[in-house]
Amino acid sequence: MVRFLTLILISFLLPAGVWADDGKAVITRMIGKLRAQANVAEYEMTVQRPAWTRSIRLKAWDDRRHERFFVRIVEPAKDAGTSFLRIKYNLWNYLPKVEKVMKIPPSMMLQPWMGSDFSNDDLVKESSYIDDYDHQIVGTEMRDGEKILKIELVPHPQAPVVWGKVIWSVRAKDDLPVQQHFLDERGRLIKELTFYEFKIMDGVMHPTLWEMKNVLKEGQQTTIRLHSVDFDPVPPIPDSVFTEQNLK
Repeated sequence: MVRFLTLILISFLLPAGVWADDGKAVITRMIGKLRAQANVAEYEMTVQRPAWTRSIRLKAWDDRRHERFFVRIVEPAKDAGTSFLRIKYNLWNYLPKVEKVMKIPPSMMLQPWMGSDFSNDDLVKESSYIDDYDHQIVGTEMRDGEKILKIELVPHPQAPVVWGKVIWSVRAKDDLPVQQHFLDERGRLIKELTFYEFKIMDGVMHPTLWEMKNVLKEGQQTTIRLHSVDFDPVPPIPDSVFTEQNLK
């Protein structure tokens, strides 16, 4: 009872917004808004290089409750049917040309995903931003008249992550991200992901254009455009989606 009363007293004495500005709470709300508990979405990914550009269309099924994620390439025809299945920290890939399912080992987590600036790790580790890091709000800034929180994520000592540090920039008004920076163990900035074109999608404000740049390789970037999304679909995504059989 004494502890409860103390917490109530502190809540009156602290300035408004202190509880809301807990770093982990902001990241948790952000992930919830980006993914809900489950969603089915269609995207177009465009990979840009100094000498060429290529685009693919894909459909994704995301089940946050059970840490499952499934992606199937729809276009172009030469890549159609290529599929990826994530269950927790495990990732499998199906290549229709050779009719083979391959498990992607941890040593390949930083390899480019479908030749893009996104990595296999970006596909597998998204949910770990809540569980595998310590979170701290390290500053605020104003961008385009909006307050932005800068949240530093440092991995737990034994966490299965590949980055030395991740820094999120998040809008204070609605917990939506505007930028993400990936640093290696020596503190070098390797990649930056920027979020644009915020729109209402299935009743929820959401960034619809994501741009990933490798800062060490000039002249290349990858954008992902969200075309449609169904948050918490009814009926729920069936378990059969997240199976090796469905990969094939």
